[in-house]
Amino acid sequence: MKTYRIALIPGDGIGKDVTTAAWQVLAKAAGKAGFGLEPTSFPWSCAYYKETGAMMPADGIATLRNFDAILLGAVGWPAEVADSVSLHGLLLPIRKAFEQYANIRPHRLLPGVEGPLKARDFDILCIRENTEGEYSGAGGRVHQGTANEVAVETSIFTRAGVERILRFGFEQARARRGKLASVTKSNAQKYSMVFWDEITARLAAEYPDVTVTSYHIDAMAARMVMAPESLDVIVASNLFGDILTDLGAAIQGGLGFAASANLNPDRSAPSMFEPVHGSAPDIAHLGIANPIAAIWSAAMMLDHLGEKAAADAIMHAIAAATEAGIGAVPGKDKTDTITYAVLNALA
Repeated sequence: MKTYRIALIPGDGIGKDVTTAAWQVLAKAAGKAGFGLEPTSFPWSCAYYKETGAMMPADGIATLRNFDAILLGAVGWPAEVADSVSLHGLLLPIRKAFEQYANIRPHRLLPGVEGPLKARDFDILCIRENTEGEYSGAGGRVHQGTANEVAVETSIFTRAGVERILRFGFEQARARRGKLASVTKSNAQKYSMVFWDEITARLAAEYPDVTVTSYHIDAMAARMVMAPESLDVIVASNLFGDILTDLGAAIQGGLGFAASANLNPDRSAPSMFEPVHGSAPDIAHLGIANPIAAIWSAAMMLDHLGEKAAADAIMHAIAAATEAGIGAVPGKDKTDTITYAVLNALA
């Protein structure tokens, strides 16, 4: 029996609850499909930082490299540890070290879920560049705390980085409905975003079967609200993709339904899967977090590992639960109630 080694990082707050729920579903799906999952859980979190002074140990990356995939819950507890510390101490180092340059976030309404828009028939795959751009961490501050303080944040866009994420987007569009939307702000950012547009135009010639449209970020935000059904695959930079996918989560009913994958497409290192939502300290330990985003992310993990039938079974089970009204309304059902509904549908 084939067995996959999975690193679990539940993290902070509701991350622990939704990771537990996702693992229950994963274990059942694997058992039914005839493959094994071997979990190893790591306590890396803001609580770990307060104990040790680091979000993960010095050999954390080396440790994770031995796994087939990583399932992350949520990281962050801003009242205790600054978000800039938790993000740059755990999530971003993992993404960069393992070349998880493609952040994939699907946006569609599950059966029984009511979004805020009149439109229901949309299916958007948002692809966010995940390792450079505006989140490169290049810059600094001088004369700190004085009237002359200066802060500089430099975005880094490389030809290799931009080309590979756009090429990944073209391939996804080719496998879906053949439409690619490339998002920039090249009217205002005349270096990095014009650079992005030029590479998009050059690559488009290699994909004559894909219809390519370039949008400015503000126009894309409006289109996602006014005409989401017109969109197929969206490709954007690290910052723009981050913002657009929160909008995508909103139109699909909320962050409780927003799943994501941090992919290393050439599979030279493990990929990481996580719900888009944060640790939600205000509802942590109340047992009311919606685990669907985490379960959906877990299904994406199985699909990436090549277990498509099991991944599809999980997605059908999620849909059956929400169609029956369980987990479809934010805040209505408890975490365990939603988890059991998905498990029962999986049976």
